[in-house]
Amino acid sequence: MNTPTPEQSPSQDAALTDRIAQFENMAVADPSNEMAHFSLGSSYLKANRAAEAAKALAKCIELNPDMSKAYELCGQALVAAGDRDKAEEVLSRGYLIAAGRGDRMPQEAMAALLGTIGRPVPDIDAATAEKARTLEASGSFVCRCSGSPGTQLADPPFKGPVGAWIAEHISEETWDVWIHQGTKVINELRLDLSRPEDSAMYDQHMYDFLDVPEDVR
Repeated sequence: MNTPTPEQSPSQDAALTDRIAQFENMAVADPSNEMAHFSLGSSYLKANRAAEAAKALAKCIELNPDMSKAYELCGQALVAAGDRDKAEEVLSRGYLIAAGRGDRMPQEAMAALLGTIGRPVPDIDAATAEKARTLEASGSFVCRCSGSPGTQLADPPFKGPVGAWIAEHISEETWDVWIHQGTKVINELRLDLSRPEDSAMYDQHMYDFLDVPEDVR
């Protein structure tokens, strides 16, 4: 078992280990599901398993080369693992993809990560800048989780701040993927959502899968 980080209690560390095991099962059961690999990599990163995180996130990028958030987390994992050359390669490519999509938060995060390892931020060429302007002008909704254009949810999927955040940032397509994955979580863990502890476990999987910020939960 991993030693808990200063931010985690032993119970939180155990819960994270359990979630990792579930995401590992999902990734094995459906190797073509980029979101399963993304969630697995994100969870590995939270558990300070940087090399494994980088591998899972690289698989996500292979399946969905436009997911800018995956480049950001993969670069972060590679920096933590000490592979600065590979980190530069991933972050530079991800930075340009994020720039072309108008995905400002991952773009800025990747620029900052490149700075921490003393590597230059790539120049944005005219074609990439024009692509970003075209996307912005089209009014296309870009899912914060997948980094891909999609359909914005018409209404929050449930009440409260998390539901409102999901409606604002998560596409209908990604939400549908989570419903499918959430059903697997319920079945594999044999959760009874009428029990508070089981409901909380389900919610934590959803937060990890959709990358819901801590201050929203």
